[in-house]
Amino acid sequence: MFEQTFKNIDDILHKDAGCSSELDYVEQTSWILFLKYLDDLEKDRRTKAELRGEDYAELIGEEFKWELWAAPKNGDGKLDHHKALTGDDLKDFVDLKLFPYLKKFKANATSPNTIEYKIGEIFSELKNKIQSGYNLREVINRIDELRFRTHSEKHEMSHLYESKIQNMGNAGRNGGEYYTPRPLIRTIVKVVAPEIGNTIYDGAVGSAGFLCEAFEYLKEHNKQRSTSQDQVLQSKTFYGKEKKSLAYIIGTMNMILHGIEAPNIVHTNTLAENLANIQERDRYDIVVANPPFGGKERAEVQQNFPIKTGETAFLFLQHFIKILKAGGKAGVVIKNTFLSNTDNASVSLRKLLLESCNLHTVLDLPGGTFTGAGVKTVVLFFEKGAPTRDIWFYQLNLERNLGKTAPLNEADLAEFVELQKTKASSDNSWLLNIADVDTSTYDLSAKNPNKKEETALRSPEAILEEMKALDAESAGILNSILELL
Repeated sequence: MFEQTFKNIDDILHKDAGCSSELDYVEQTSWILFLKYLDDLEKDRRTKAELRGEDYAELIGEEFKWELWAAPKNGDGKLDHHKALTGDDLKDFVDLKLFPYLKKFKANATSPNTIEYKIGEIFSELKNKIQSGYNLREVINRIDELRFRTHSEKHEMSHLYESKIQNMGNAGRNGGEYYTPRPLIRTIVKVVAPEIGNTIYDGAVGSAGFLCEAFEYLKEHNKQRSTSQDQVLQSKTFYGKEKKSLAYIIGTMNMILHGIEAPNIVHTNTLAENLANIQERDRYDIVVANPPFGGKERAEVQQNFPIKTGETAFLFLQHFIKILKAGGKAGVVIKNTFLSNTDNASVSLRKLLLESCNLHTVLDLPGGTFTGAGVKTVVLFFEKGAPTRDIWFYQLNLERNLGKTAPLNEADLAEFVELQKTKASSDNSWLLNIADVDTSTYDLSAKNPNKKEETALRSPEAILEEMKALDAESAGILNSILELL
């Protein structure tokens, strides 16, 4: 049901002059989905309050309820075409009344950790790009068919929303920044192994894939949860920051669809925060992240960091080290050149990491792991508070090339997860003692000592003979063509 609806919505938006790419399709689908989701959430909350014999305070005012402006029904439960706005009337209502009304929620909310605040923040960042009120009516009608009441419906919805985010990442432009392959995220979360009561942080939250997967992991590993544990998961576990508006919207929406009603995601530039101002109360137990790489930060942003560099990912790594609690654990994706770059900032950063944290595991990923990204990456797993003694490297060697049609899957990473528990050596894994690292460069290049170099098995004479045979074959083919002419 959901999948076909999404396809139909994309077809409608493709025809609209205001939506030009997959990024626009996701953004515009998101705000309408969100309002339908809110309507179903209100119904659930109202039912719960009635069962407890309590009064229920409505979130959304009467005029702006979904069943009044978006989907008024007649006695048969069908759309009432006499009451349903369409064309310019619908577009004017959305642009001039609905969005301004929802923006005010931010100022009126009691705290940032409420769904009211999130509603206000989302609609302060967004605008309706659908130019045709008739197209907007068609999209609303499609979304009105969806339900978010049961657990299975919410699960399917969240799964398909993830698929839309993935398509957005594959669509090029800057969409790839929002999508980290979910098998890789699940693997990182398994290795970091969070527990209920831990605070989990992603300072480059994007579409919130890491936080959503950590939430799923904690639910799966704690099926007999108490009400108080559920409350901890809802409001005191997951934290994120995001600089870009669209990513912030999608990340917030993704967490809400996964079941976290008021995500603790802040719309801010993480790197604008001075590292010297981070206090103990600001720190987290776990950091999981894939910070953007390749970006260049301005000089005033670099002033917030002891190790000055324009490389965004290197600034984020300093931030993550600083914001971890003592004993805290991290899994961070970074370019593999971080392990070997010889510039002063890279050397200083590796020294900082090795001296202040136990970098116990490095996962070396093949090219093509990130669709459309031409860089190779590694995942750094470290714990803060003790210096590094040994680093266990695992090189993921696959028998196929990764890409859109052959993406990374969890089976590819199963051996890594199993061997990592004991840091066992294998054809693909080895242990590096920190005493063997050159302290002038701190070069940590992933050079697999178990990988045998390919040697030329044929003699020069044999190669020359094959060249002669190929030349003779080519001459024969040319002669055949000439005879035909």
